[in-house]
Amino acid sequence: MPRILVTNDDGVHSEGIRVLADALMPLGDVTIVAPIQEASAIGHALTLRRPLRIEEIGPNIFAIDGTPTDCVNLAITHVLRAKPDLIVSGINKGWNLGDDVTYSGTVSGALEGALLEIPSLAVSTQRVKDECEFGPSAKAAALAAQAVLERGLPKFTLLNINTPMGPNKGFRVTVQAKRNHVTTVNERIDPRHKRYYWIEEGQNDWEPHDRSDYQAVRDGYISITPLQPDMTAYDALEFVEGLTAGSKEQDPAYTARKR
Repeated sequence: MPRILVTNDDGVHSEGIRVLADALMPLGDVTIVAPIQEASAIGHALTLRRPLRIEEIGPNIFAIDGTPTDCVNLAITHVLRAKPDLIVSGINKGWNLGDDVTYSGTVSGALEGALLEIPSLAVSTQRVKDECEFGPSAKAAALAAQAVLERGLPKFTLLNINTPMGPNKGFRVTVQAKRNHVTTVNERIDPRHKRYYWIEEGQNDWEPHDRSDYQAVRDGYISITPLQPDMTAYDALEFVEGLTAGSKEQDPAYTARKR
């Protein structure tokens, strides 16, 4: 049977990861390897300055005192001791839309899989007043996982899935939404009269786009967006070549003389 690795950024004890794992069990041998505590908004961080520990907390359930990226690497090298056939990260409590994917630990778990050439999915559900509905996201993840196990994914590609709360209209293939984001940073004073700060969500003005992930979930669809690690701005290559035209550093003879 296919080996399926499940991880997340909400922690190994999150309800979302258990619901996800249960939905995937008919498709293969499922192993959970996830952070021992919440690691939300940690992005693609990798722990390099302290040791990591693995704790087995149940049958095929392991906790790591690190990030989702750490979890994927330790799962492959010391839990499964091989690459899985599929990695599914989630279910995150709250959407990961637009440029939020750059902060998301959930998406980063799948991103690490894509970098390692493993088909990978990230799954998130809408959060309303701290309430989440995991069932529809788990069903969507299982449908996508089955299709990917059967047909594969292009190399270095992951799928980012976001599900609205309540009844949905099925899948819509989407692109990342764009927005004008203003972060709010609140300054406060502690009992010792020293300043401290809370970074909070600020103003979000989403740009209209009929095919964006944001518009899809707003319209009641499950958004499924193919993502890739390659962040090269290909449309800007010609512009940057113009910026550097005539630079001695771009002259091969100059480079050779420097050596």
